[in-house]
Amino acid sequence: MDSDVKKISIAVIKRLPRYHRYLGELLQRDVERISSQELSRIMGLTASQIRQDLSNFEEFGQQGYGYRVRDLFEQINKILGLNCTYNCVIIGAGNLGQALANNEDFKKRGFVLKGMFDINPKIVGLKIAGVDVMDIDNLKEFIFTESIDIGVICTPKEAAPDIAKMLCSCKIKGIWNFAPVDLKAPEGVVVENVHLTDSLFTLSYRIQEQKLRERFKKGTAIKNKR
Repeated sequence: MDSDVKKISIAVIKRLPRYHRYLGELLQRDVERISSQELSRIMGLTASQIRQDLSNFEEFGQQGYGYRVRDLFEQINKILGLNCTYNCVIIGAGNLGQALANNEDFKKRGFVLKGMFDINPKIVGLKIAGVDVMDIDNLKEFIFTESIDIGVICTPKEAAPDIAKMLCSCKIKGIWNFAPVDLKAPEGVVVENVHLTDSLFTLSYRIQEQKLRERFKKGTAIKNKR
């Protein structure tokens, strides 16, 4: 990595899409400017955290005035690279792959689905969301001819490492991995591992935590009545 490129913490990077989403909603409501305090109440962050996050990139806003919502939205859009267009393929045209293909928001954000691939002869040849499902044997050639930037892996765990290896050999820029395994790639290829079960288990934990909190409150209330 170039020594002139500032290293931003992953925690800050993971919050940027939230800023983008909330600012987009503010724009839809015709909000022109907002203070860090007001934004903190909406997002559930502290005002100092917001100021600290944004200071990683450049000086946004003015003291006593706040942030121009459109300017901040457009800057974060640029920081996230959403002012670019990315050609994508989905490998694995099962339920998850089809759900992603049918998500119109991706195309609106510049992620253009060019093709889908699978090994199942019952799926190969179908058209999903206006895109052809092709045999996996055609993946390499398709990546080169269509200048594919991102490969989305929606295959079973066992197949994912070999698919990732194939994508890397084609000099792809990024892999969005939904297979239940952590994939790694050589330098020059960015991997984002998405584990849906991790999010579900976190939800389960928080439900149990809430139950314990309610039991504690109930127990404390009973004690106080005695």
